Amino acid sequence: MSGLPAGSDSDSEPRPGDFAVVRMGGRGGRLIRIGQWLNGDGFADWEHAFVHVGNGELVEAQPGGAELRPLSVYDGRPIRWSSGRIPLTDDQRRAVVAAARRYIGTPYSAADYFALAAHRFHLPVGLLIGKYVADSGHMICSQLVDQCYWDAGVHLFTDGRWPGYVTPADLAGLLDP
Repeated sequence: MSGLPAGSDSDSEPRPGDFAVVRMGGRGGRLIRIGQWLNGDGFADWEHAFVHVGNGELVEAQPGGAELRPLSVYDGRPIRWSSGRIPLTDDQRRAVVAAARRYIGTPYSAADYFALAAHRFHLPVGLLIGKYVADSGHMICSQLVDQCYWDAGVHLFTDGRWPGYVTPADLAGLLDP
């Protein structure tokens, strides 16, 4: 599969509008794993997510805000693509890509991991946390992916979760064979 980062485990070539989850190393990866554990995901192996927007580029949430970056930044890392697993029409693909491009510059919010954990542990903050997480004025990487799909009319989760209540491990769970 030419053009795929090493370690990819998809049966299909990624297309614009597909998303991927990737393993992250270092301190940032460890912090995300802890955040996912607090949210009930265990120590999941997938700590980051992004949207493929075509031309060898992706959009992803970063601590400095959502960025447009080359896919090659993940060369050599284990990666799992939604290609061939999440069906999209051509119109939906265009809408996901357009949404991803609109979110470039959106601030990152590590606090969303703690809000997700507070919800999981049923802390008495209820709708206040729900509104905070659903506010697309700040997003972690998995929320960015979910929001882009939501904006395109594609609901990745049908379990009744609040908008934005998604971690990279949740997205990876959608891609399990």
